[in-house]
Amino acid sequence: MKNKKADTSVPIHDLLAHRWSPRALDPEAEVSVDQLRALLEAARWAPSCGNTQPSRYIVGRRGDQTYKRILSTLTESNQAWAHRAGALLVGCAVTRNEKGAVPMAEYGVGLATENLVLQAVSEGLAARQMAGFDAEAVRREFSLPDDVLPLVVIAVGVATDASIFTDERDIAREGAPRERITLSDLAFTGEWGNSAFPE
Repeated sequence: MKNKKADTSVPIHDLLAHRWSPRALDPEAEVSVDQLRALLEAARWAPSCGNTQPSRYIVGRRGDQTYKRILSTLTESNQAWAHRAGALLVGCAVTRNEKGAVPMAEYGVGLATENLVLQAVSEGLAARQMAGFDAEAVRREFSLPDDVLPLVVIAVGVATDASIFTDERDIAREGAPRERITLSDLAFTGEWGNSAFPE
């Protein structure tokens, strides 16, 4: 299923409503250099605490050695689908600068990566973020300094039909509806648990 628009209580921006994290990616579709530049520019202009800009990305395009090395650090279950992505990126946090510890560095990478993901949606691409990778293997493969923390791997590509999978469980999971907690469980006012938007 290529499109799983969010079911929201009020309309939200299309970029947000159409963002989801498919595993079914077209193995022939390319992610162009210009598209990657746009994704990384979007990440570059994300907010960060005190403008410390802690985000860094290791970037591989399908077929190059960086891509293969990133792919090798993924868990087997992630390798099983991520090899079809047009690009693989590792999002890293620089945790120290000339002033000392960078405040909220991981949060900064999260903000930058969400910018990257939303830019991908605007480019007609899909991006799926993964925690299932070997951070120490990334450190070794790419000679990361001690103060750089690999946090996430992002697969970027073009979503395709779930029939690309051979396992029925994978097909069913790809087609399953998107679910979130209710707004009444998300936002509180006055005190914890008192919904700001009761249903």
